[in-house]
Amino acid sequence: MGEALPRLQVIFQDVFDREDLVIARASYAASVNGWDSLIQLHLVTTIEREFGVTFDLGELQALRNVGGMLDLLERNGVR
Repeated sequence: MGEALPRLQVIFQDVFDREDLVIARASYAASVNGWDSLIQLHLVTTIEREFGVTFDLGELQALRNVGGMLDLLERNGVR
């Protein structure tokens, strides 16, 4: 999973248009300024495109933080 977090970092910086944004496994919506439902949609579609995966709604609803997304990516075969 070592490669996924740096790739997610770039996605978050791009989506939020903030080069200084640093995420960690524990990062979640309320801990990142500007993370709302529209950003969430943009994040998910960008992550799916970047990693070549498709998530179902139930998987996404269970996510609580970036660590959950990393685990989900791993379950979908992303290393």
